[in-house]
Amino acid sequence: MAMNSSRPYMIRAIYEWVVDNDCTPYILVNAMMEGVEVPQQFVQDGQIVLNISPSAVVGLDVGNDELGFRGRFGGVAQDIRVPVAAVLGIYARENGQGMLFDADEPPTTPPDGAGSDATSSAKPQPGRPSLKVVK
Repeated sequence: MAMNSSRPYMIRAIYEWVVDNDCTPYILVNAMMEGVEVPQQFVQDGQIVLNISPSAVVGLDVGNDELGFRGRFGGVAQDIRVPVAAVLGIYARENGQGMLFDADEPPTTPPDGAGSDATSSAKPQPGRPSLKVVK
């Protein structure tokens, strides 16, 4: 059975954890990915770091496909849109604790018929696990 990406769920969980610990949540974004709407003058090496703390943004919405909010850049309010797949990491500014994600989103559908019937879903699938170490 195909599953949705875990990335938006992990972003929401790490965000809550960082805020609950009185730290500032930052996200690292691949600003070159299609659908990313960020102020390009702040992009460096194809990436941008965004402060998404409750005091820095208005209307933060971390959906399953897109993250959006209204923020100020150089004193100018702007709407920010970031596809969840473009989020490369979320971490606390104060200590760097958080999570980095693979740059390439894993497929959400099983490869070539794997899992197409009840018996094949019980067999172990080859390949490496996609677990991440959180410090």
